[in-house]
Amino acid sequence: MLGISVYLNEPPAENQEAHIRKMRSAGFRGIFTSLHIPEDDPGQYADRLRALGQLAASNKMELTADISPASLGHLGLTFKTADRLLDWGVTGLRVDYGISEEETAALSHRMTVALNASTLTGESIRRLKECGLRLSAAEAWHNFYPRPETGLGWEDFTERNRWLRSEGLKVMEFVPGDGERRGPLYKGLPTLEAHRDRTSFSAYLDLLNSGCVDHIYIGDPSMSGHSLEQFNCHAEGIFLLRAAPAFPDAQAALPGTGHTNRLDAARDVIRSAESRLYGNAGDRPVEPANTAARPVGAVTIDNSRYGRYQGELQITKRDLPSDEKVNVVGRIIEDDLPILPHIRGGSAFRIRMEERPQA
Repeated sequence: MLGISVYLNEPPAENQEAHIRKMRSAGFRGIFTSLHIPEDDPGQYADRLRALGQLAASNKMELTADISPASLGHLGLTFKTADRLLDWGVTGLRVDYGISEEETAALSHRMTVALNASTLTGESIRRLKECGLRLSAAEAWHNFYPRPETGLGWEDFTERNRWLRSEGLKVMEFVPGDGERRGPLYKGLPTLEAHRDRTSFSAYLDLLNSGCVDHIYIGDPSMSGHSLEQFNCHAEGIFLLRAAPAFPDAQAALPGTGHTNRLDAARDVIRSAESRLYGNAGDRPVEPANTAARPVGAVTIDNSRYGRYQGELQITKRDLPSDEKVNVVGRIIEDDLPILPHIRGGSAFRIRMEERPQA
């Protein structure tokens, strides 16, 4: 499941409802919020939580709140009575400290409980199961890490996730937003350090194809409009890529708009299955031009010197030398290069040239 984050330390933005509807339309089904409530401001947080819960319920989205015993106390609740938050639209609680195994297990029979994925041990899971934990309502949620250099590494992350899933728990992870970032550091809110400077969409693809994550949430308050568009396209089975043109009007040089990587996927390049049909249609020879070196991400078209391959559009997956038979028309921008390994045989893709030619 895909999810977003909405924080209650600021009054609800006027466009919050529209934002949530937009994300719901893009395939997001969950909302995360934090209820670490200041002692002098519990009333405002309660009102904001109720409003967010109503929005979540009306959009048929799950709402999970990170909460502490103190925060529950400010709301007049305890872990024994926390399920009253269901009436506010909260469907799950992320619990970490201040709650016993017995209380956690009992709570799992009333609502979803999200456990701290980093601190769970084999012994603690055994005790939770002995106390009657309802596994279908229990999940393991990773933290996000605001400070650079403190995020998790891939190897430990994947190893732990496979173990957690073998114990019957679904696993959740955060990727950073690439729009408005949350303070005070504004350095992104990823679980994995490798994702800190990545776009939301490319980080999501890494996790989607890792085989060890069930839920992926955007940790920051928003993502860029382009990432959102990529999520929308991906929901329709299409990878949207941005490219810097090698010359003005390079978009017009591209053979067609919709492309599919050949089923017999090549090692070195992504090959458009449709492009040679465009290139060889009628009397439209592809004249040799800009037959330059082809760094990873180069967008190329085979010219007339390649005979029957004329018109084939490719995107390089590794650095390749220049070839007098291959025209370079642009290059996939840096932010979208991490998407290329995820375009496999049979994947549909589309290339959009940016306005300015590359330097």
